[in-house]
Amino acid sequence: MKETPEQRSRTMRAVRSRDTKPELTVRRFLHAAGLRYILHDRRLPGSPDLVFPKYRTVVFVHGCFWHQHANCPAASRPRSNTEYWSRKLTSNVERDARNRVALEASGWTVLVIWECEIRERDALDRLAETIRSSRGR
Repeated sequence: MKETPEQRSRTMRAVRSRDTKPELTVRRFLHAAGLRYILHDRRLPGSPDLVFPKYRTVVFVHGCFWHQHANCPAASRPRSNTEYWSRKLTSNVERDARNRVALEASGWTVLVIWECEIRERDALDRLAETIRSSRGR
């Protein structure tokens, strides 16, 4: 059954920007792995989802659709209101790039884990290991 524009609008309004299921999954995993972090530090560009001051590393937990994960089926763009969605999603990607540049220029290591990767235990293990081995390269 096809979704009406009103239903789609209601669905999109319900999407949260923090404390999402993928973010909570990553937080629980990394905390269980012994890594301690600060949440959504507004003093840093982009308010990273997780900040690891000890390792001078930040982690963004990106939704594949909202941040346009390259070559991911979940990142397909809507076929209605294409001008709006193109502008919105492109600006998200551009903002992410600006935030990454600003963070790296300040000496932070920036890591991104995508929503589709979170289901893979190996990806979470690699993320934890990468955090432990970084010191603000």
